[in-house]
Amino acid sequence: MFRTRRLATLVLVGTFGIAFVPRIAPAQLSESAAWSTQLSNQYRVVPNLTYLTANNWEAKLDLYLPRESAGPNPTLMYFHGGGWTGGSKEASVLTFLPYLEMGWSVVNVEYRLARVSLAPAAVEDCLCALRWVIRNAKEYGFDTAKIVVTGNSAGGHLALTTGMIPPSAGLDRQCPGTPGNEDLRVAAIVNWYGISDVAELLDGPNMKTYAVAWLASLPNRQEVAERVSPLRYIRAGLPPVITVHGDADPTVPYTQATRLRDALAKAGIRNELVTVPGGKHGGFSREEMRRIYSKIQEFLRGSSLMPMQSSSLR
Repeated sequence: MFRTRRLATLVLVGTFGIAFVPRIAPAQLSESAAWSTQLSNQYRVVPNLTYLTANNWEAKLDLYLPRESAGPNPTLMYFHGGGWTGGSKEASVLTFLPYLEMGWSVVNVEYRLARVSLAPAAVEDCLCALRWVIRNAKEYGFDTAKIVVTGNSAGGHLALTTGMIPPSAGLDRQCPGTPGNEDLRVAAIVNWYGISDVAELLDGPNMKTYAVAWLASLPNRQEVAERVSPLRYIRAGLPPVITVHGDADPTVPYTQATRLRDALAKAGIRNELVTVPGGKHGGFSREEMRRIYSKIQEFLRGSSLMPMQSSSLR
């Protein structure tokens, strides 16, 4: 098993913002190279599998699978950020290295951006990706009882909607297969400063251009915005949710995280808000990232999703 302190050295400063790799002294290069080789030897990558075709566009995902997994494996589904208008799965690989180090399988998902299709397309795609994972679990060794969804910013929003939207919302109707045949349930949601109230970002003091671009001039844009807002779907029986958010975030208001926390608590849902004091929209320091991942691991352990004794970012 890889050592997380090496991971912290190589990757984690600015995982969700501007990538940062600290200068490595020559004496350390061989150790880092050996760690990288060990990682590549322990995982195989299955790239660009089509999980959905919509609007004549093929939605693809990449799989990162442990070579020596003994059976069904805890599985992370990752959704990239970019305000539903930009970003790519390829640019986000460093983000989920902590889960690879823990030996998890990872499914890295792309989805339709605004230039391909406006809201709610991205939400629909991610629900279809979850159905694909469940339908193909046996072939790829996914443990359907231990699927965790995560993402940052717009990806955090998509992790929330993927884990919270019920079949009755009808947003999975275009997915391959028969709607309702699979139980689209996840074990936990790790939300990195995701949007919980899309409608709030369309007008007024918290208006954000990325949200406006995602809904553009849809005649029913307010209705669609509410339909894709996680706060609409708070109810008993949801999976546990841990949220990471900087209290000085200029891109997604911190109040969206506190409102989500309060609504989940009122519904009796186990959840936690990890606040980064003075934190902006990602780009957290190394020490902040160590603290955050320690909290995430502890939270997942409380949901029986990690071994009692596992490495942490210390």
